[in-house]
Amino acid sequence: MRARLAHLWSSLWPDPARTSLGWWLVVIHLGLVLLVGGGISWYASGMLRALADEQGKARVQLAATTAREDLRRMGEDALATARALADRPTLQRLTAEGQSDALPPLLRRSCEASGVDACAVLSGKSVVAVSGPALDWQQILTASAEQSATFMALPATERVPLLGARAALGAAGMSVYVVRRLDQKLGRALSAQVGAEIRLIDYRAYTSGPVTAFTPLYSAALADGHSAVQRIDPQDVYACAAPVFASSGEAIALIEALLPTSAVDTPTRHLVRKLLVTALILGALAVLAGLILGELVAGPVRALTAAATRLGAGDFSASIPPGGAAEVGALARTMETMRRNLIDLTSTLRRREAEAQAVLSGIVEGVYAVDRNRIIRYLNPQAARLLAVTPSQAVGRFCGDVLQPRNEDGRRPCDFRCPILQARSAGSAKAVEHLGAAPGEPRTAVITSSAQVDDLQVQVIRDETELEAVRRARDSVLANISHEFRTPLAAQLASIELLLAGLEQLPAAQQKELVTSLERGTLRLTQLIDNLLESVRIESGQLGIRRQSVALAEVVEDARALVRSLLAQRRQTLAVSLPDDLPLVAGDKPRLTQVFVNLLANANKFAPEDSTVRIGAEARPGQVLAWVEDEGPGPAASDGEALFARFRRGGGAEPEAAGLGLGLWLVKSIIDRHSGSVAFERTAAGRTRFTLTLPAEDGA
Repeated sequence: MRARLAHLWSSLWPDPARTSLGWWLVVIHLGLVLLVGGGISWYASGMLRALADEQGKARVQLAATTAREDLRRMGEDALATARALADRPTLQRLTAEGQSDALPPLLRRSCEASGVDACAVLSGKSVVAVSGPALDWQQILTASAEQSATFMALPATERVPLLGARAALGAAGMSVYVVRRLDQKLGRALSAQVGAEIRLIDYRAYTSGPVTAFTPLYSAALADGHSAVQRIDPQDVYACAAPVFASSGEAIALIEALLPTSAVDTPTRHLVRKLLVTALILGALAVLAGLILGELVAGPVRALTAAATRLGAGDFSASIPPGGAAEVGALARTMETMRRNLIDLTSTLRRREAEAQAVLSGIVEGVYAVDRNRIIRYLNPQAARLLAVTPSQAVGRFCGDVLQPRNEDGRRPCDFRCPILQARSAGSAKAVEHLGAAPGEPRTAVITSSAQVDDLQVQVIRDETELEAVRRARDSVLANISHEFRTPLAAQLASIELLLAGLEQLPAAQQKELVTSLERGTLRLTQLIDNLLESVRIESGQLGIRRQSVALAEVVEDARALVRSLLAQRRQTLAVSLPDDLPLVAGDKPRLTQVFVNLLANANKFAPEDSTVRIGAEARPGQVLAWVEDEGPGPAASDGEALFARFRRGGGAEPEAAGLGLGLWLVKSIIDRHSGSVAFERTAAGRTRFTLTLPAEDGA
């Protein structure tokens, strides 16, 4: 029975000793490819479908949360619009004069420019003027009172949620309200921004509407408070619902984001199909490769056996050709003989040498080794670059002659403070040296020496020149900041002490003068801090420009209000000449205001007392040119672009400290981010003029 089984096995499974290696390679290749390729294809298909499903949910969830974040930003924009409208001098004058008939056109233009749906001026609970569709303003007033400056409301007159903001107008109890409707038009705009279909659903429509396939999704989102996402197969969509709550906690609306399942499933099916085709092609290539490899390996195996025999006898000139299958036994015995004769003698030494060379060449620091007499015996590439020598130039020389450390008290450190000699007694030593080996300025390096081993001593040298320069630059900037903050603070402290000492005796004029001095010092400090913080934002890439329609006259008026006391201190007059038909510019109003504040502060410092500072502008095709002129001596014409460098402090006489040297740098940085330019010149009238070029708003 056993003989029959053995015969059957031998007939089904060939004898390995009599079968060619090529046959085995083909069988093994085919089996591995079928096993691995089929398994990977099956597993990858499942993983791809799971990942695609997760991706679809993630995409639709991201769209919903992005839309909700856009609504939050719209609330902030509405608040900014309300405050800007309330601060407009024209609106304040009309309401103060009681010209309510003139308010609707002004409100309509402001609403259209800001992209809101409705604007209104209310006095208490009375509507003074309104622009836009008819709304239930009393209910809006109630929602605003329950919430904050930004609010959301569900009006009873229409089934559309509202988002709005209010701002105080003057001191007569009047307020400006701006409202935006969360309707289908806004949903289409959000859809274009987030790359998915966005629907804004009134909360009342959810509570009173019929149960649909989306109702469980809405309930889960409201229960979670953030969002809920799922694949709704009857609708063939990925859906995500994100609730929108007012600041009072009341549910206002639901943001629904939809993504067709075909957008995810179709690419997945294509990819799975390609994966299966690729697996079949690889299987065919594996069979072909096995046939070719088997043919290549079986031929030269006898030559391999002969070469291995010669190597085992000590003939190192014999080459090793590719091996085969029939002579595997002879090859194994020959390679064993080679292992006994060669591995212990050559492989270990070469491996250790290669490892040592790789370590020494791969580390960042420089490494050099010296003998008992401190003669350099080895130098890695990093140390050679640091010392500006080649290894052949350094090896064999005294280490002090190569490193050239700077003398201390007329003596070379090698003679009295050498870390190599200190390490021989202490086990290790470290020293900071100023090396003069490389051309140019001395290099600051930290040298760490180890103890002597087998007549060799290894030193690690680390270049810290740039680190020292960074430390010195940091200390210089901190010293400048401390000095510039201390000057206005000292002046404010002196004014406060005088006020405290003579609060009851000083005349009102002197008290007013001291308070004005405090105001000027505070403005100086505020400008220094704003410029410093703005420079940090610019350097870190956090400065973002919010582009909107900006009237240059409003920017100039805001800047005038901020520097009025500084101009009054030196009895300087500000003359503004702006054309009435000056186009609007697309830009960030607070940033542009900061530009004019810095230019006016610069003119205030350098222009003479009792002089006139001028602001003008003109329209060019597609551009708006604005300038600030003063009667000061101005910078040198050779300064060029260096005038706008960071931390560049102005030369010449100034009535106060020169500042941090950030003002003009911030001006150029902000104007560059508006796609504009800034330049300075001396006019024919002998004035210093800084000219700003800004792109006009499209269609202006």
